[in-house]
Amino acid sequence: MKLTYFFIGTLIAVTVMPHASGYAINSDVVSCRSGPGTTYGIVRTYKKGQNVSITCQTTGPSVNGDSLWDKTSDGCYVADYYVSTGTGNYVTGKCGGGEGSPPSSNSSGYCKAVNQAGLDLISKWEGFVASPAPDPIGLPTVGYGHLCQQKNCAEVKYKFPLTKATAQQLLNDDIPKYSSCLASYLNSRVKLNDNQWAALVSWVFNNGCGNAQSSTLVKRLNDGEDPDTVAEQELPKWRMAGGHVLQGLVNRRADEVRLFKTASSKQAYPSCQ
Repeated sequence: MKLTYFFIGTLIAVTVMPHASGYAINSDVVSCRSGPGTTYGIVRTYKKGQNVSITCQTTGPSVNGDSLWDKTSDGCYVADYYVSTGTGNYVTGKCGGGEGSPPSSNSSGYCKAVNQAGLDLISKWEGFVASPAPDPIGLPTVGYGHLCQQKNCAEVKYKFPLTKATAQQLLNDDIPKYSSCLASYLNSRVKLNDNQWAALVSWVFNNGCGNAQSSTLVKRLNDGEDPDTVAEQELPKWRMAGGHVLQGLVNRRADEVRLFKTASSKQAYPSCQ
């Protein structure tokens, strides 16, 4: 039950930034989004062979092993994986930084996966879908909440119909996308154990990276407030879809709060034990 909430991102102003021109799109119908990640809204699409100018680059959720996202002259972001730059490194300046700046990271040692309690929670609330089908708000999903990126979920490497075992493998493949964006939004002063981390990754998985980035929850954690207090107060607010409170979301948030407040000696962020 992956629910996506609409929001408006703030574009970072870039000054005196050289444009890198003439890079061809290498895949059919590539989405250019309002932010660097697949949870952001689609602004426009590019066709295979179409040339784009890149105004700057930044890091975001990895697409097939490439975590760079290119901001085009149209003011939207496309995964660098789909642009024929000839390299996996920067070809122009970093968005908000100087030319050729390396990608920034608050932490490189966080847990990219989540513990079994987190996997069980996500699997429980997403539900098992063997073949691609619309979820309760009409988004095509398969497995345990995998949101299809291509027609008929062609990007999924496992055979349909999925078994619960292959659906679990697909979930394991998907988790690093959400743990990665969460790690990029938190500063290194935040300390989270594996249960706290798993609960937050479940929340991001459900609501999307962009919504997490702009959330009061992340801001309060970065401001140094007590994590248990923040989770208990902020997670239950994420209970609406389509302008209505959904009991399923109320119950999922309650499960996430319980997991978050379950004591553990294993650290998961900013370093993984």
